[in-house]
Amino acid sequence: MTGNEYQKLASRTINNNLSKSDQGRHALHGMVGEIGELHSIYQKRYQGHEFDVEHAKKELGDLLWFVAEYCTSHDWEMEEIMQMNIEKLKARFPDGFSAEKSLHRKVGDI
Repeated sequence: MTGNEYQKLASRTINNNLSKSDQGRHALHGMVGEIGELHSIYQKRYQGHEFDVEHAKKELGDLLWFVAEYCTSHDWEMEEIMQMNIEKLKARFPDGFSAEKSLHRKVGDI
């Protein structure tokens, strides 16, 4: 499945009664919430719990849904964002990750 295929399928469950602006805010709040849930799975390891792989995958899927909603609210295609990110990483780390390059990024490299 491509990013755009996922986005199209996920978008059928977006609340279209919300404005595009509210959909974007809903997505941002949702991403924060899902990150918190994913974090909680890892935090429980310090309390003696086993890492729950399936739960983590489900929360990551929920996070992806909110990323898709955010993209949709701005009329962006997920694959465009994915490609932009890869191009940024290639420019930043042409030979793979380097702590040195990470510490000394070029001006304007965000």
